[in-house]
Amino acid sequence: MARKIIIDTDPGQDDAVAILLALASPELDLLGITCVAGNVPLEMTAKNARIICELANRPETRVFAGCDAPMSRKLVTAEHVHGKTGLDGITLPDPVMELQDQHAVDFLIETLRAEPEGTVTLVPIGPLTNIATAMERAPDIIPRIQEIVLMGGGCFEGGNITPAAEFNIYVDPEAAKLVFGAGVPLVVMPLDVTHKALTSRARVEAFRNAGRVGPAVASWTDFFERFDKEKYGSEGAPLHDPCTIAYLLQPELFTGRHINVEIETGSDLTLGMTVADWWRVSGRAPNATFMGGIDDDGFFTLLTERLARL
Repeated sequence: MARKIIIDTDPGQDDAVAILLALASPELDLLGITCVAGNVPLEMTAKNARIICELANRPETRVFAGCDAPMSRKLVTAEHVHGKTGLDGITLPDPVMELQDQHAVDFLIETLRAEPEGTVTLVPIGPLTNIATAMERAPDIIPRIQEIVLMGGGCFEGGNITPAAEFNIYVDPEAAKLVFGAGVPLVVMPLDVTHKALTSRARVEAFRNAGRVGPAVASWTDFFERFDKEKYGSEGAPLHDPCTIAYLLQPELFTGRHINVEIETGSDLTLGMTVADWWRVSGRAPNATFMGGIDDDGFFTLLTERLARL
């Protein structure tokens, strides 16, 4: 039976690839896509999610708009990476499919209460505002969550929006602190993993030839590569968010440790830092499986093969 998931997202080109990978995989039953403000404001993320679904010829997918700002801070966005639309790189038509009337947080609460306990996995690939707000508003849903598989944070890689913090965690550190402290089984795809999942010319060209959606994926990759190449001096760019979906499909592609991870919310210098006790020196109880390694060839093979199905 297919694994039930909800993707919580702020598309974002790499978010788009993650959504396409999920839509191309019959092992996953995508109950809905909940959108949050992050890479670009909420209006754009909700629009982008529907553009992606229509690109995949899956207009029946339900898309919900959620929180338009962090729980207690001003919104920080990333147009400098993703462009003004969040999906810069190729011009795609505006979506025809309707946005659902229900608020994303209400959908999360309602779905987790309605589905059998322990059968729904949450896949947050943006700031954790929607997830934390749902937990705060309805604590009874917390033990009903099967697992949370998220992209965020960093250990040895540090941060990508500040020296200490990765973007998704930095945007709403209070939300991240709540989620990491909730006691739900957590799998974390940090920068330590995603910075090993780098594109290359050969990999981008393989995307370009991967069926109907391939040209769009290659165009998105071409666009955001420029920022990461200049920043890191690398030959390609990391594909962060699809690592979460790849883990659900082929967990053997990843290696990590079950460790304690705390979120810094009180320091201007290290705000949003994931204090990952990789060497288990703190004595604090483990609360997350924090990934550190990836079979990058296997990852890109899976991604290219699945995209070609759409």
